[in-house]
Amino acid sequence: MQPMPHQLMGYDRAITMFSPDGRLLQVEYAKKTVKQGSAAIAMICKDGLLFVTDKRILDPLIVTSEVEKIWQIDDHIGVSASGILSDARVLIERSQVTSQQHKVTYDAPIDVLTIVKDICDLKQLTTQSGGLRPFGVSLLVGGIDEEGSKLYLTDPTGIYFPYQAIAIGEGDGEITEILHKKYKPTLSIEEGLKLALDSLKSVLGGNFNIDRIDAAYINVSDKKFKRFKKEKLTKL
Repeated sequence: MQPMPHQLMGYDRAITMFSPDGRLLQVEYAKKTVKQGSAAIAMICKDGLLFVTDKRILDPLIVTSEVEKIWQIDDHIGVSASGILSDARVLIERSQVTSQQHKVTYDAPIDVLTIVKDICDLKQLTTQSGGLRPFGVSLLVGGIDEEGSKLYLTDPTGIYFPYQAIAIGEGDGEITEILHKKYKPTLSIEEGLKLALDSLKSVLGGNFNIDRIDAAYINVSDKKFKRFKKEKLTKL
């Protein structure tokens, strides 16, 4: 008798059901959703932290300048996402509230890792509770706190990893290969931006358009989240 696929045996119908080989298939499906999202790149540079994303706007009637793919959590922390952005919005708004509560309570800015752990706690909770589904989004959370520049990837399982440079979403494998070859911690924010734009251009090919790009940075000198203007992106 031929073994039946996991889908036919129903192991992917409930988030709390392990398959015989120890997998949670709904979580794995959520991770595949992230790969279908638009590309997002983040890297630590010598003078700060950089986020560059593809907004993947294909409808010419959309006001591209109003669409955001990078969000500010606090003055010193930013985040980008790939996957289901409505899921990302819920997690980001939660983080913004957590950050403000910490500032009011302790009169000090929150550290990056505390934000990351709070996001991952909620993500992990949805992988072990019936009636819920995993968050179909990965977040790149980065900021500059007392320990310096920090960058983390959080995925749908609720796990997180620290990175110096990372790409998620569409073409993440190709972009990561470019980062392996050309990224250096000694890059300036401007040099990192050029590398990220070149990487996106190689992945998107003829679909590359500066109107699709969202980019932001946090400088070590003032620890303030700022966006790059379109004129700067066009020049590079």
